[in-house]
Amino acid sequence: MSNQELEVLGQAQECCPGLLTAPMDEGQAIELAKVFKALGDPVRLRLLSMIASRAGGEVCVCDLTPAFDLSQPTISHHLKLLRQAGLIDCERRGTWVYYWLLPEMTDRLAGILTRPTGQPLPKTDQKPAGATS
Repeated sequence: MSNQELEVLGQAQECCPGLLTAPMDEGQAIELAKVFKALGDPVRLRLLSMIASRAGGEVCVCDLTPAFDLSQPTISHHLKLLRQAGLIDCERRGTWVYYWLLPEMTDRLAGILTRPTGQPLPKTDQKPAGATS
């Protein structure tokens, strides 16, 4: 890991402890629920993936729309929800809008969902739902 990646991970852990290290407070839960809700739609998840994986780091909406059997206003609505969740940002250039990933949020999510290295899961006497003996 680079020094920058370690610094981002450290910041994510300082501001928001991982789910397995400390209980989340109500404010954090409300904020993160909006992000997870934005990611909970297959179209938005695909849009985010298309934006994040684009060479050069940004993509024109004109390149996103043809990948879906949806109207342009519907695609714009999905992109708006991703922006409101803090996952992407955009800029209008002439008649087109260009989108790019905001890695701070995806790094934060990764930090929250990652179990600290070397730490075992908390022990419990209960089996997960659906587990068989």
